[in-house]
Amino acid sequence: MYINKEQLLETLAQIAPNRYLQAIVIVFLFVGLAKILDVVVLKVIKKWIEKTTFELDDHILDIVHKPVFISIIIFGLGLATERLEFKEAIGFMTLGGLKTIGILIWAFASAKLAKLLLGLVSHDQSRFKLIQDRTLPLFNNLLILLITGVTFYLLFLVWNIDLTAWVASAGILGLAISFAAKDTLANLFSGVFIMADAPYKLGDFIVLESGERGDVTNIGIRSTRILTRDDVEITIPNSIMGNTRVTNEAGGRHEKYRIRIKVGVAYGSDIDKVHEVLVDEAKKNPDVCKTPEPRVRFRTFGDSSLDHELLCWVSKPVFRGRVLHMLNTAVYKRFLKEGIEIPFPQRDVHIQPSSSDK
Repeated sequence: MYINKEQLLETLAQIAPNRYLQAIVIVFLFVGLAKILDVVVLKVIKKWIEKTTFELDDHILDIVHKPVFISIIIFGLGLATERLEFKEAIGFMTLGGLKTIGILIWAFASAKLAKLLLGLVSHDQSRFKLIQDRTLPLFNNLLILLITGVTFYLLFLVWNIDLTAWVASAGILGLAISFAAKDTLANLFSGVFIMADAPYKLGDFIVLESGERGDVTNIGIRSTRILTRDDVEITIPNSIMGNTRVTNEAGGRHEKYRIRIKVGVAYGSDIDKVHEVLVDEAKKNPDVCKTPEPRVRFRTFGDSSLDHELLCWVSKPVFRGRVLHMLNTAVYKRFLKEGIEIPFPQRDVHIQPSSSDK
């Protein structure tokens, strides 16, 4: 909406020659314009929006409705103030106050709108992986800080405050804070990058380069927590997680994990029967996956044994230890029953008599 001030003032001069009366007319004119737009919004636009299936437009209208109404009135009060031709100091204070009110109103509206849009974006995990429910407070606070900074910048411009000294002070303060909280900032940025790159997620079973292994129970901004098989929770700073090798045993095409059981049988054993027994014991175990099927591999001719490997899958990596125990026990008992010998290394020691014993 464009309003030519010169044409408006000429029209008002013809209607009311007194400038005080003109100011009153301007105020009533803009209040009436605001009410007309308010009625149009409520009765026409809002009813049309309510028919749509999207809820976002309803919330946006509720947020910007009141700021638009108040901004029109403030604009009219500003024109009326200029028309009254106050002294420079009084006019500056009056216009500055009106502009301040308008800036603050739109700052609050922008904060509400940013919070609304972030909440909407956080539910679309396929496109916005970085913004999630747990990172929502972080981005919300960052946007609030950005809006607050822009608001103060505009307020300083309105009141003709020199920003040079403030910018210099802010730079020195920011440098001091960055040195004092460098570890915290490193964890913060690493946490954001971990959430963006997603090398692991909640519930994944991971193994760290240092040897710790367990389920991921929490991925925070500062640290990551894993629950070990001993039911001990370990908290690891994200700066370490971002610079170490992490093996995600629950990653890949599926969460299934392959376990390997190495077993050796004596030379002369019926290896077809060995293969049959190993596969049969794997299929009997209820925790072993049916797909992919268990399989046996004849690996090598050892010093004392024919080395085989039973390969089978479990549904989750955390079942590895229990299933290994059950299969090792079952295979040993079955080998005893079937008469399959499991050899062990043997050494023959020959004692050579010395020359003095001859």
